[in-house]
Amino acid sequence: MMSSADACGGEHNTKRDRANQIMETKTKRAVVLLSGGLDSATVLAIAASEGYELYALSFSYGQRHIFELEAARRVAASIGVAKHRIAEIDLRIFGGSALTGDIEVPKGRTAEEMTHGIPITYVPARNTIFLSFALAWAEVLESSDIFIGVNALDYSGYPDCRPEFIAAFETMANLATKAGVEGRQALRIHTPLIALTKAQIIRKGIELGVDYRLTSSCYDPSLRGAPCGQCDSCLLRRKGFGENGIEDPLLYREDRASQ
Repeated sequence: MMSSADACGGEHNTKRDRANQIMETKTKRAVVLLSGGLDSATVLAIAASEGYELYALSFSYGQRHIFELEAARRVAASIGVAKHRIAEIDLRIFGGSALTGDIEVPKGRTAEEMTHGIPITYVPARNTIFLSFALAWAEVLESSDIFIGVNALDYSGYPDCRPEFIAAFETMANLATKAGVEGRQALRIHTPLIALTKAQIIRKGIELGVDYRLTSSCYDPSLRGAPCGQCDSCLLRRKGFGENGIEDPLLYREDRASQ
């Protein structure tokens, strides 16, 4: 005799199969979270290489490094997207982060220091919020694919970059939408960078023709976008290029000062 659990599991699998069959007959669309940084530019290129029609989603959320949105526009135009949307939300009303509040961005931390604790550049619930927006747009687009450039190796210890967070969000997302309940959407969150080092990410991007001159990774750039060279993001980026034996194409603030 089939148990109720087996019956529920069979019903869930049937809905997922039906959703996959429906999506196979439609244009393969993907919502790609695009910050304008190195990682998200690489993810956008990966999604393009896999044949997806690209729908890039960026956020103006009160971040001090607002210059990254200019980079996001450049990257979207360079790689080619069907649409690029910039959602406006203001996380400054909560603060709690050096990126959205009056707190200094840490500079000059060692690789060892970056592996201990969660830094003040962590923005509370940021990826949860971003993925929720992406989920809403994916449902409207009748897309079952969201790409995000989270990384669990060369990163600053953010809890919402871990595989277990992504798995939990994906489970929730498949319970949260009308399209999911009706069997028209079996959402998958793609994290192609999650197990790569920064050097490996850069290597992959170069293979796919990403122009890293268009990107911006710095947490504390100048008004004209020159990276500081000393925040965690800059240091990890420079380390990645160095391990590939190539120069970062961006001109850092100290480089400009020496010219």
